[in-house]
Amino acid sequence: MSKEIKREACNYFALRQATRAVSIIYDRHIEKAGITSTQYSILRAIHNRPGITMQELAETMVMDRTVALRAIQPLNRDGLVQLKPAPDLARKQSLSLTKDGEAKLSEAEAHWRDAQAEFEASFGRDEAAALRKILLSIKSDRT
Repeated sequence: MSKEIKREACNYFALRQATRAVSIIYDRHIEKAGITSTQYSILRAIHNRPGITMQELAETMVMDRTVALRAIQPLNRDGLVQLKPAPDLARKQSLSLTKDGEAKLSEAEAHWRDAQAEFEASFGRDEAAALRKILLSIKSDRT
């Protein structure tokens, strides 16, 4: 019989719990703009890199390309994101925000700031900065 593993010793369990707790804060604020926190992150990624391809977006978001495509569909349907053939890249699509997409991102940005402030107020500003540094190093070291 294997030795019992305590949940407190499991990195995955701790990260999943923390992710859910943080998601609740950000979702509660960003949904006031009529989008999800994931959609906000996608709009932000496209805004930061106009013309980004679907594959590049998937890599940026650390998600499968098909998952990224499914996440883009409602944003495209709602007129927030435009898909068009990528120049010089056969069979690839580039993404850009429409004027409505830029406006939605701007609206959501205010709510994101509120979520960021709430998280930092409860967790601590310096602790939040240190946590981001650690989490970003995990992503960059592994992808």
